[in-house]
Amino acid sequence: MDSDECDIRVEISCEVDKTFDLEKFKSLAESVCRRFSVESAAVSIAIVDDAAIAVINKKFLDHTGPTDVISFDLSDDDDDGVRNFEIVINVAQAARQAAERSHDTESELALYITHGLLHNFGFDDHSEADSKKMHEMEDQILQDEGFGVVYGK
Repeated sequence: MDSDECDIRVEISCEVDKTFDLEKFKSLAESVCRRFSVESAAVSIAIVDDAAIAVINKKFLDHTGPTDVISFDLSDDDDDGVRNFEIVINVAQAARQAAERSHDTESELALYITHGLLHNFGFDDHSEADSKKMHEMEDQILQDEGFGVVYGK
């Protein structure tokens, strides 16, 4: 599919006092959608802190405490084929994980965006085999997009 045929819109809100290359994140989200043959999508990404994601985690998943990423596929039959995704990523968790994995926070956030989108495209990480498949796909995408291997370090 020619990228000119795609209508993929990505909006990013950064609700923390940090600066990131949001255009790089937009390009990543668009690329992941194209990779899975999505022709039309609205992707909303929120970059938040531990406290904000903990509220979302409790409200929607009934889990206590912060997590790294939460994604929602809000698409329905009334959307005329437009896929609607919301992804919430935690900058505080990304900073902690980036330090452990010896890369930058921006690369870890890119991993979270990719991970959230892959969940919306049917990937799962509940079993060891599914998790391995998902993480290999994440690293392949991140390498293709110039972030390098992030998860598999």
